[in-house]
Amino acid sequence: MARFELRNEEAGAMGASAQTDILFEMGMMYATGRDCETDLVAAHKWFNIAAIKGNERAAVMRSEIAAGMSKLDLATALRAAREWMTTH
Repeated sequence: MARFELRNEEAGAMGASAQTDILFEMGMMYATGRDCETDLVAAHKWFNIAAIKGNERAAVMRSEIAAGMSKLDLATALRAAREWMTTH
């Protein structure tokens, strides 16, 4: 499974726009199953983080994915995004 990890040093070195673009692309990767299995919970998580950081396209994609998710999956995705934001 393809996976990207952003360390704090890397995030600080890149511009905010580049970082949100990477987060958006991670959401797209999981949403479409590009180089990994489709995982809407993970896709929502990454779109949510990118949207919080200002990516408008991510906010649209997050809403579209959320419309087809169960309440349990949505809660799981929100919790995962919150955990990622508190540790990064």
